[in-house]
Amino acid sequence: MHPSITRRHMLKLAAGTAAAATLQSLSAFAQASPGSLSSRRPSVQDRKFHSPAVETYLSNMRPRIGDPELAWLFENCYPNTLDTTVEMGTFEGKPDTAVITGDIPAMWLRDSSAQVWPYLELASKDPALRRMFEGIIRRQARCILIDPYANAFMADLDAPALEWSRTDATEIKRGVGERKWELDSLCYPIRLAYGYWRATGDTAPFDQTWRAAMKLAVETMRVQQRKDGPGPYHFQRTSKTPTETLPGDGYGNPVRPVGLIASGFRPSDDACIFPFLVPSNLFAVTALGHLSKMAHEILHDDALANDASALAAEVSSALHQYAIAPTPEGTIWAYEVDGFGSQLLMDDANVPSLLGLPYLESSPDATLYARTRSFVWSDRNPWFFKGSAAEGIGGPHEGKDMIWPMAITVYALTSRSQVEIARSLSMLKRTSAGSGFMHESFNRNDATKFTRSWFAWANSLFGELIATVAEKHPTLLSHT
Repeated sequence: MHPSITRRHMLKLAAGTAAAATLQSLSAFAQASPGSLSSRRPSVQDRKFHSPAVETYLSNMRPRIGDPELAWLFENCYPNTLDTTVEMGTFEGKPDTAVITGDIPAMWLRDSSAQVWPYLELASKDPALRRMFEGIIRRQARCILIDPYANAFMADLDAPALEWSRTDATEIKRGVGERKWELDSLCYPIRLAYGYWRATGDTAPFDQTWRAAMKLAVETMRVQQRKDGPGPYHFQRTSKTPTETLPGDGYGNPVRPVGLIASGFRPSDDACIFPFLVPSNLFAVTALGHLSKMAHEILHDDALANDASALAAEVSSALHQYAIAPTPEGTIWAYEVDGFGSQLLMDDANVPSLLGLPYLESSPDATLYARTRSFVWSDRNPWFFKGSAAEGIGGPHEGKDMIWPMAITVYALTSRSQVEIARSLSMLKRTSAGSGFMHESFNRNDATKFTRSWFAWANSLFGELIATVAEKHPTLLSHT
């Protein structure tokens, strides 16, 4: 062995060779029949938003992806949010941006934040992108001030709620699309705001309206610790699907107030069984830490900064006391708990998930996460499916045997194994089923049986994965 080549370096070379072999061997089987690999993007004049930086990035990425089908998927998926979902405007003379989720004409606080996340690193190079981000941050603040318990808002804030929400037994305010209380709906706007600030240094969006929205977000989280009762939020819906409504007169199942934050619904928009949703509480710890830093350094509001950091510390302590579950293979994070001792062991495809904790910078214990990851990506997780088309995590939202491409993408984004990443890329190619895009879910044995042909979050996340692999593991993309 050459003295300058260490054992670790040899192992890395071996891993890279194995990953390339995996990608190549799976590639033949993974080839969907896409017909023509012509662009599936809208014509230039029909695109909702144009970013010179994004177009330059796409051009620069093209020669770095050796697999023509993977390159085709990336060029369709990466700009899909900008091409099809962004609605720019102004409000009181300042940027105002609505980002719909895709085939549903409403803006989810979670989805809109996640959909534009891959463009953050380009924002410093593109004034148009910065204006778009500023508009989203401002719009999200307005939405939170309308109702901090709502998960979705209409692109036109003067429009009535989504049709299926109009008879819900809850208080629907003008501009609200749906009112499912999901803790992560308050965390994602904080994540986006923090990411934008770190990427650009711009503090223009962080005015008194944003400060008021952030104060309300923290207050809402504290109320939902339920130390003084269940709080004002309740929700019931007439539906044949039990996950569409909350038990207990609309307040959810009982909890013991131990410091965790209750959530009515999961990021899938499905009702929680036990209201302390663990991945969302872990995400809240991260988001509150980011908010504390911004409150201190940008707003010079030490009261808000201290309140956010104190709540984060309380939730973190409670998580370690109540959210860790024993299994024969060692302790793991539970998915949901109630503070009385009940724990639900599973994972769902939607992020925040247990699988996606490192992606959200919300995994405080690497060893605990490793055991949890092993659990959720196995048949010990009741919502893990494996078939002839692929393997991955689904959830109650689409039901048995339906895998979400989002879960496969997050599996790759949180993996340190080039073999796992290469295999994930091959599976994701199959799940497109020749459409040129990612979907909400697909049948484990037949990728042509999929839900939602226009789901911008899944497309953006796939684009982010390819961009990440190009940065960290470029050889995985250079092989044909």
